[in-house]
Amino acid sequence: MQGTEKLLLALDDEGVLRITLDDFGRRNALSEAMLNELGAAFADAGKDAKVRVIVLAANGPAFCAGHDLKEMTAGRSDADHGRAYFSKIMQLCAGVMRSIVHCPKPVIAEVTGVATAAGCQLVASCDIAMAADTAMFSTPGVHIGLFCSTPMVALSRNVANKHAMEMLLTGDMTAASRAAEIGLINHAVNPDTLTEETMAMARKIASKSSMTLATGKRAFYAQREMTLAEAYEYASKVMVENMLAQDAEEGINAFIEKRSPEWQDA
Repeated sequence: MQGTEKLLLALDDEGVLRITLDDFGRRNALSEAMLNELGAAFADAGKDAKVRVIVLAANGPAFCAGHDLKEMTAGRSDADHGRAYFSKIMQLCAGVMRSIVHCPKPVIAEVTGVATAAGCQLVASCDIAMAADTAMFSTPGVHIGLFCSTPMVALSRNVANKHAMEMLLTGDMTAASRAAEIGLINHAVNPDTLTEETMAMARKIASKSSMTLATGKRAFYAQREMTLAEAYEYASKVMVENMLAQDAEEGINAFIEKRSPEWQDA
C-alpha cells in the first residue's frame, strides 16, 4: 500500500496495516490535510479484504497534538471571522473519529509521546490503545479558553464521568499509568517493547475470523447507545445471525473436533 504526504502505510503478511502519522514537524497535528488523508485511509482499509487489523501509530515525540491551531487561526481572517471554516474542520474531524468506530476492522492505537486535545480524542476513538509508559495524555483546552468539547465525546465514552471531567476541567497531563487505570488506554508498557507488544496484540486479533470481528465491533458500538432491554433484543438477533454464519459453524465444529479452525471470513 502506498503512503500519502502525511501518512505512512505498511501492510504485513498477516493482514496488519500500520497507519503512521508522519508530520512530526507539526507534532502530527490534525490539519485539514491530515484529517482528509486519515479519513481516506480508514475508508480504504475498511473495504480492503487483505486488511484484518489496523494499528495507528506516529513518528516523532508527539503522537498527535490535536488540531492545527495556526491553521485554524488563519480562518479568522474570513468575513465571518472563521465560523464556516471552524464548522468545516469540526465536522471533518468528527467524521474521521466516526470512521474509526464504524470501520469493520479493529483499530489499535500505538502511542508514544504526548496525545493532547483532538490527539487524545483520536486515541479514545480507537478500539484498543497501547502506550509507552512515558506517554502523556491531556485535554488542555481550558488553558487557552477553548473547552475540549469534541474530545469530550470520545473521552466520556471511555472513562468514568468524574475522571473525564477532571481531565477536561483541569487540562492537566495524565501519565500513561493513570490513563491505564481509568480506562483511556489498555496497557502502558516499556517504550522499547511498545511496537512489539502492539503488533503481538494486532496479530492475535488478526488470526480470528474477520467476519466475526466485524460483526462484534459493529454490535458493541450499536448496543452501547441502547437501553438494557433494547440492547439484549438487538444482541440476540445479532447472535442468531452470527450462529448461522459459515465461520461460526466452522469454529464450533473445530472446537468440538479439537482442531484449528479454517476461516472463510464469511
